[in-house]
Order: sequence, then C-alpha cells, then structure tokens
Amino acid sequence: MSAVEERLGQLGLGLPPVAAPVAAYIPAVEHAGLVYTSGQLPFIEGALPETGKVGAEVSDDAATEYAAIATLNALAAVKSVVGDLDRVTRVVKVTVFVASAPDFTGQPAVANGASELLGEAFGEAGVHVRSAVGVAVLPLDSPVELEIVVAVEDGPRG
Repeated sequence: MSAVEERLGQLGLGLPPVAAPVAAYIPAVEHAGLVYTSGQLPFIEGALPETGKVGAEVSDDAATEYAAIATLNALAAVKSVVGDLDRVTRVVKVTVFVASAPDFTGQPAVANGASELLGEAFGEAGVHVRSAVGVAVLPLDSPVELEIVVAVEDGPRG
C-alpha cells in the first residue's frame, strides 16, 4: 500500500474501484509525465448519493463532501494508470464543476472538498492550481464533477 493510501486510511478513507465510464472514454491517461483524468462523478458503489443543483436540492455541505468523493474516484483512476500513487510528484490542476442553482455562488467552497483532501493525501505536493465552475447541469444530474492532472515520476507501473 502506498504512503498516500496509508494517509487516506488514517482519515478513514480508501480508494474505490475505478468508476466505469458512462460514455465513450477512458478514466485516465498518462502522457509526457502527466496523468489526466476524465471527469469523475461522486459515485459510491456505482451510484450517485444525491442528484440536483447545489443551492437548491443539494446543500453546500453535501456538495463539498461529494467533491471529496469524486476526488477519491479520480485518484483511483490515476492509480489504475500508474500503479502506485507514490509515483505522483505533484497535483498540478484541479477543475471542479458544480451544478448550481441560478443564485448559488459558493463554487469555491464546494471545490475545497477536493483541494483539502488532496492536501491531506499528498502534503505539499497536493497544493495545486484550480478552477471552480458553476454549470447548469452535469451528467446524470450529478451535483459535482471534477477532473485532475497530476505529474508522475518515471518508474514501474505497479
């Protein structure tokens, strides 16, 4: 088990199985020392815990938790490509999409669910640039979707 997964375990968290794509794409791809994930939804055992717009049907606090869950799904996708999360040398970029009620402006706070988890999992290497974007609707009426880009060292693929 990687040191990253051990830190997640200390938080009471673990990596889920890689979420099956809901369309024609793959969960993650490595190219030129970077791993890019597809958009990850907050699936728990293959289902969304809640659907709807943040600031209407979904609370801010729940959406923040869903951003963290989607982050775990993204890390599972990264691990499926690189074999060991300890190969990640830097979380480079996080983009969080929030299905938002028309008057909701708390997207950055929702995105903190992802950013804070990455900081706890990777320490200084988890500090990243980020976009938090409010959108009208997301796939399957998910309240949150995110994608990450990480830098990885050369080495064995687990």
